[in-house]
Amino acid sequence: MAVAFGMQLPIQSQSTMFVQPWESAAGAPELVQVTQACEAAGFDYVAVCDHVAIPEQHAETMSTTWWDTIATLSYLAAVTERVRLLSHVYVLPYRHPLAVAKAWATLDALSGGRAILGVGAGHVKGEFAALDVSFADRGRLLDEAIDAVRAALAEEYPTHEGERWRFSGLGQRPRPVQARLPIWVGGSSPAAMRRAAERGDGWLPQGPPEGGMAAGIAFICSHRAATRGDDPIVLGALSGPLHVGEPTWAAPRCVRGPADKVAGYLRTLAELGVDQIQVGFVSRSAEELCDQIAAFAADVAPLVND
Repeated sequence: MAVAFGMQLPIQSQSTMFVQPWESAAGAPELVQVTQACEAAGFDYVAVCDHVAIPEQHAETMSTTWWDTIATLSYLAAVTERVRLLSHVYVLPYRHPLAVAKAWATLDALSGGRAILGVGAGHVKGEFAALDVSFADRGRLLDEAIDAVRAALAEEYPTHEGERWRFSGLGQRPRPVQARLPIWVGGSSPAAMRRAAERGDGWLPQGPPEGGMAAGIAFICSHRAATRGDDPIVLGALSGPLHVGEPTWAAPRCVRGPADKVAGYLRTLAELGVDQIQVGFVSRSAEELCDQIAAFAADVAPLVND
């Protein structure tokens, strides 16, 4: 089966860990331009991040530019037709499961069944404190939230009786278009990988797990078989920054070179047994990024799946 490709979008989140200089002056037009380029290139999904408010002590490295996840994906749903819409990742412990289910069912209805709910535990302690959520309990809260959101997405009148949240006899419409709106679990810690195997429809790694990707995938597959039998799971990988061709400028560190070299690198990930690879590109403008996306689709992706 061919490996699918997706991309984390620029502009929407601007942490210094991955932002490129041109993004600070860009806005909605460029975001639409890049998203439509991904759709034209046949990418499976585009993804955006999630933070509510960045503590001032973290702003220098994380920045405070984090567009709202649902608002952004809903806007992009209106200017696309096929590409799926992923949160990478939505911090479920911050929110009541019924509010999450309402937002994602609505996004799925508006997009014609293209939503993928990528979830994570969160990592910014000050953000948890500001939202009056226990940072120490974030893993337990995420486990329960996944179950509660799953119930609310599955039935108009769901029932959930958990330690943190309880509800029954409350209905929600619109309903999702998808019979089972996918929930992909993010994270590369042992706890996150267990959570993905036990509760997820997919796994979104956040960097290589301890022991490497091969070991992480083996763990997820064996734990999945032990807890869920042959229920399938979508396994993901991250490419890191790429550049198709040789940059004519002082580009950041990346995998660069002709199409066959970039494809050869990506095949090492595909051969681990992943189902999708999230790619990224270094660029100096939205136009150059769109050119990279097109070149990747035309010259690299076919070699990966050859």
